[in-house]
Parts: sequence; C-alpha cells; structure tokens
Amino acid sequence: MEAPRRLGLMLLLPWVVCGCFSLLLLLPPVKSMCPEPCDCQLQQHLLCTNRGLRAVPKTADPQGILTYSLGGNFIANISAFDFHRLAGLQRLDLQYNRIRWLHPKAFERLALLEELYLGNNRLVALAPGTLRSLAKLRILYVNANEIGRLSTASFAGLGSLVKLRLDGNALASLGEATFSGLPNLLYLHLESNHIRWLSRGAFAGLAKLRFLDLSGNQQSSLRHPETFGPLRSLSTLLLSGNSLQQLGGGLFQHLPSLAKLSLSGNRLTQLALDAFAGLGALKELRLDGNLLSHLPATLLEPLRSLEVLDLSRNVLAALHPAALGPLPKLRELSLRDNALAMLPGELFTSSLALQRLELDGNAWSCDCHLRGLKRWLGTRHTQGRLLTVFVQCRLPPALAGKYLDYLQDAQLLPPDGADCHSGTSPSPSLPPATGQRPREQQWQLILAPEGLGGNSSRSPAQGGPGSLPSASTMRLLGAQEGLAPARGSGRAEPTPTASLPDLLGSSRPPPPLAGPAWPRRARKHQLLPSAAGAPLVSDACDFNKLFLCNLSVEAVGTSSVTVRWWVRPHRSPRLLGPVRFRLLFDRFGAAVKFQRFVYLAERSEPAATLRELRPDTPYLVCVEGVLGGRVCPVAPRDHCVGLVTLPNGSAAGGPDQQLLTLVLLAVNALLLFVALAAWVSRLVRRKMQGRRQAAPVHVRQMYSTRRPLRSMGTGVSADFSGFQSHRPPRSAVACALSETDLIEFPCERFAESSSARRGEDHLLQQRFAD
Repeated sequence: MEAPRRLGLMLLLPWVVCGCFSLLLLLPPVKSMCPEPCDCQLQQHLLCTNRGLRAVPKTADPQGILTYSLGGNFIANISAFDFHRLAGLQRLDLQYNRIRWLHPKAFERLALLEELYLGNNRLVALAPGTLRSLAKLRILYVNANEIGRLSTASFAGLGSLVKLRLDGNALASLGEATFSGLPNLLYLHLESNHIRWLSRGAFAGLAKLRFLDLSGNQQSSLRHPETFGPLRSLSTLLLSGNSLQQLGGGLFQHLPSLAKLSLSGNRLTQLALDAFAGLGALKELRLDGNLLSHLPATLLEPLRSLEVLDLSRNVLAALHPAALGPLPKLRELSLRDNALAMLPGELFTSSLALQRLELDGNAWSCDCHLRGLKRWLGTRHTQGRLLTVFVQCRLPPALAGKYLDYLQDAQLLPPDGADCHSGTSPSPSLPPATGQRPREQQWQLILAPEGLGGNSSRSPAQGGPGSLPSASTMRLLGAQEGLAPARGSGRAEPTPTASLPDLLGSSRPPPPLAGPAWPRRARKHQLLPSAAGAPLVSDACDFNKLFLCNLSVEAVGTSSVTVRWWVRPHRSPRLLGPVRFRLLFDRFGAAVKFQRFVYLAERSEPAATLRELRPDTPYLVCVEGVLGGRVCPVAPRDHCVGLVTLPNGSAAGGPDQQLLTLVLLAVNALLLFVALAAWVSRLVRRKMQGRRQAAPVHVRQMYSTRRPLRSMGTGVSADFSGFQSHRPPRSAVACALSETDLIEFPCERFAESSSARRGEDHLLQQRFAD
C-alpha cells in the first residue's frame, strides 16, 4: 500500500510546483513604496533629486521613510498634504527648487524631523507658525532665498535648533529679539545680505552661540557694545566685506571667548585705542583690505593670546617700534601690499614665536635704516625659525629689484642729507606742477578722501620717496579708474615712476574707495560693491559659490539636452570683462574618461543645449563661470546635474525586455518540470511491472492432450518421477507419458484461493484419468 502512495506523491509533486509558479506569474505585482521617477536603493531613503518634478510625488507606504531628497527640481509650492503622511521623516531636502510659498501647515505632522533644507529657492518670507511643530529640528537651511524680513515668530518652537543659515537673502535689518526662541543655537549665518542696521537686542537669547557670520553686508558703523553683549560663548565673529568706517570703543568687551575676529575688506581708517579691549582669548585678527595708515602703539596690547595678525592691503606707512611688543605668541604676521618704506629693527625683537612674515608688495627704500631688519632676518633664518621673507628694494634706483637678503651692509648707504644715527630723513622735494597742488598733498587727499578723514599725524608722503604706495596699493586705489597693463605685458603692476604721476597729475577728482563685500576668507581676492549696489566679483571661485545656482534640466531628447541655471545680480571689473560660462559634460561608465567643454558667448542667457549625445546614456553636466579667461581650479561639484538621454524610437516601441526574459524563464522551467515528471513516471512504471512478473512455474501434474506432440527431449525428469510417488493409487491402468506431455502455465493461473485450487486439481485428475 505504501508503494502506490509514494508513487502518487512523486507524480503529483511536479504538477503542484508548476501550478504554484503559474499562480505567482498571474498574481498582480506588489505596489512599491517608491514613486516612479524616484530611486529607492534603501527602503528608508527616498531619492528624487534632479528628476524634473513639478510637484511632490506620492508614496504608497510612507511610514518607514527617514530621508526624503527632492533637490534640483521645479517644485514651486508646498501644500499642507505633501508630507502629512511622513510622520517618521527625519531629513527633508528641498534645495534648488523654485519654491515661493510654504503652507503654514506643510510641516505640521513632521514632529521627528531633524534636518530641513530650503536653500536656493525663491522664498520671500517665513510665515509665523510654519516651523512651530518642528520641536526636534537641529539644522535649518534657508539660504539663497529672497527673504527680506524676520520676526520673533518666524523661529518660534525651534528650541532644539543648532545651526541656522540665512545667508544670501535680502535682509536689511534685524529687530529686537529676532532669535530669542533659539536658546540652543550654535551656528548662525547671516552673510551676503543687505543688513545696514542691527538693534541692540538683535542677538538676545543666544547665550550658547559660537559662530556668527555677518560678512558681506552694508553696515557702516558699530558703536554699541550691547549689540554683542548676549554672546558670551561666541568664538568666531566675521564682519568682513561690509562698509565699516568706525568701530566704537569697547565694542567687543563682552566677548571673553572670542578666538577669531575678521574685519577684512572694510573702510576703516582709524581704530580707537580700546577697540580690542576684553579680547584676551583672541587668537586670529584679520584687518586686511582697509584704509589704515598707522596703528596706535597700545592698540594690540590686550591681545596677549594673538597668534595670527593680518594687516595686508592697507596704506600703512610706518609702524611704532613697540606696536608688536605685547604679542609674545604671534606666529604669523602679514604686512604685504602696504606703503612701508622702512621698519625699525627692534620691531620684532619680542616676537620670539614668529614663524611666518610677509613683507612683499611694499616700496622698500634699501638704505641704512633697514640694517637692523636685515640683521634680525639673517639671525632668524640661520636659526631656522623663520620662513623666507621677500624684501625687494624699490629705492635707490641702483638697488631697485634686488632683495635685502643678498645685500651687504656697505651697500645700505644713508640717503642724501640723512643721518642714520638720528633716524631722520629729509622729505623729498617734488616740484608742484603749474596750477596744481603739490603731489604729496594730492596723494594725501587720495589716502583720506572726503568724508573719511585721516587719523595719522604724519602724512604718508612725509616719509621720503620710499613712502610712495606700492603697485598693489595703487591697484586697490585705482581699480575703478581702469589702470590696465599694456596688452602683452607680463605683469599687471605699473611702475611708480610711470603710473603714479599719471594718477596724481590727473585733473579728475580722486575716485571713491569702495569697501569689499562678500569675501572669500581663504583668498586674497575681494568682492567690491559697485555704486549701483550689485557686488563686484573678480574671482571665478567666488562667482561659482555666491552667484551661480539652481542648475536644472529643462528638456531631454535622444541626442540633445537643454539645461538652465540662475545667476544672481553682480558686476565684473572692467578689465576682466563680463562673465562667461563653460559647460562640462561626460558619460558615466566609460572606460576612457574624455571630458568635453562647451563655452558660451558673452552676455548669453543662462541656458544651453548640448547636442550629438548618445541615446539611452547617463551623462553628468556641470556649469562654471569664466572670468577674465580664468576658471576656478576647484571642480564645480555644487553645480552639476545627472541625466539619462531617451532611447531611440525603435528601441522605445519594442517589447519590455525584462518581462520577456521572465516569460522565457517561466516557460523553460515548466518544460523542465514536465520532462522530469515523465522520466520519473516511466521509471516507476518499469519497476512495478518487474515486481508483478514472476519466473515460470512447471506444472507437475500429468497432462495429456491425446495428440501427438513434438518431442522436446528424452527421458523423464527427476521432478516428474518424484511427483508420481505422491499420487494416490488408482485402479485404472495409467497410460505411460513422456516429458512432452508437460505443459507450462503462467503463475497467474494458479494464484487462486486454496479451495479453487483443490477443485481444479480434482477436475484435472478426472479429466486425464485413463
């Protein structure tokens, strides 16, 4: 009984498997949580970046999503229902879209959200209460929008916020207690706005703030120490690129933890004696790019921990011998691009930790007054404590172009009519032109234009010929007048004898000095605001970072693609010309990388169409600015977009290759199961037939057909003789039989019951009895 049951199970199993597989093919596909244009490599991360979306796509099962990226699309509005099902969302990226409006209840259900990125959009305001439900939000980016006003209710409910970016907006002022609802804020970015006024309580409630960036704004003065009074934990304060002309005394006295202060690129002409009072922990001070002509002897006295001091790109004509005395930890000092002609040898004697000193770009007068500086430099170089310092002589003409290190003391002669021991030198006699002022007075007017005033008791022109400004200082003062080098010249620096008289003898009034705006902190290039208010950019990296944004794909074809980007208002220097654009595109997965560039014409619109592309191929397209024939050495990774060209028409109309592959695999599997089942059933059938068939059985009863039979042998077998001995005795005479009377019968004929066999034996005996 078990054998037939096993046989049936074996025959039924292939058909059951085939049936289940067919049912799986017929079942409808499970709806994925990932929307069609998006990518969900991980179930918890939904990537919809650079997909050309104009609205937020809907998801089937949004409960498990933690990260949602929608950057680089064309989304214009956020409704109240776009994210109401994403209760577990922790990170939301909406950067580089066209969002103008946020519904007040757009983020009402996102109680677990920790990071929200709204940068590089077109938001004009943050409605009160929009962010109130985001109690766990830690990072908020609202940079590069068009927000012009903030209120206390704009950030209500954000008690956990740590970092806030508001740079690149249109803020003109900050009112009282604007950030009072952010007690845990550590980083605040307000650079590249139009802030002209700060209220005294603008930063109230920010007791934990460590980083504050106010660079690239339009402030002209800071006078009240209460403005930064609440910032007791502040360690970095950036005020560069403003229009600051005056700093009040004791302005930073309430900042005991301040370690870095940047005042670069302003219009500071003088500093109060107590301007840096209370900054005992300050380690880095940036004063480059101003109009400082001298430093008070006790100005730096409170800065006992100062390590880096940058005074480059000013109009310093001299330094007091004790100006650097109270700075025992000073490691780096930059005095390049000033109007220095000489420095006293005892200026650096107390700066034992000094390792880097920059003195190039000045109009050095190599006379006996530089012998002390030369000896100090030689001693420090011999001890290996100081890097190479370049002091290139400008005067006297016999030593012009030579470096101080290679001169002998005998070559450093006293100037005409001067006494090196007394340290005095006569002023040069420059005869005034007819009907004009003396050139010294004209130069003094340029250094102290109307409305700025001077704080120096000694005019820069009183230091002799060596006090004339360097070429780089003249570029700073004459950039707006178009002092261009001759075409084909190797250097852009004019010589003092050629360009300074031209500058001083011009009948035009001196140009106004524009303070820099929006600086690159790690570069020497500055962005100067123009008279019309648009920033003046002269560096390609600055242009890519601050003015280029919102790169997107407008149209995609089989062999062409159109991209568009947005450029913020700006101006470029007259010498460099307008900004051009360069597009870089390359294929993904190519064995040999061959980057191709496309240069656009000047003053062309911010859009381009790339042609002769391969169909159904992924590409990476990047855009960058070209300013004065130069590009930024850093790759423009922030302004790139990925895309895939459409397939050809023949390929687009063909069958779905994946579906066809699945069908063929299913058919092959079904045929394989059928063949296997047939083979197994045939094998089992043969085994069963072999068991039923037994060996032939010789019938051991005498059988006579009463007909002559063909002889099959001679003699009688031993079985027959033995069988006769058991026969019962008969009265009739038995007929002699031979072996030919034996007949073979199949065993099935005798597989009857015992009673039937006994009856059959009896009938046979009666039939064949003689």
